[in-house]
Amino acid sequence: MEKDASLNVHGGPLEACSTDPLTGFFRNGCCDTGPMDRGSHTVCAVMTAEFLAFSKYVGNDLSTPRPEFGFAGLKPGDKWCLCASRFLQAHEEGCAPRVNLAATHQKALEVVPLTVLEAYAK
Repeated sequence: MEKDASLNVHGGPLEACSTDPLTGFFRNGCCDTGPMDRGSHTVCAVMTAEFLAFSKYVGNDLSTPRPEFGFAGLKPGDKWCLCASRFLQAHEEGCAPRVNLAATHQKALEVVPLTVLEAYAK
């Protein structure tokens, strides 16, 4: 699969988000994206109990293990590549998690303003 250049929101090299749990659209530990990534899994976020509950409430249960997909479920403190639109929705609802800007892909800026991401920088 084709992927876009691995650049973060500041134009520098995209750092890894997490290899345990292994995250990213390409499951390479980075929030890389490309034409096939319709959800724009580009925001490297640090999970919180509040965000995980919100995500489950809006229909994306990230905390329940799904062994059939090799997914152990996320817990607070885990880092994960979130869809940019879900992050923006969580921001608007007042429950967005912290963000690692160096590991957040520049394509997230097509959905989330840099000032919003910076407000959650860890």
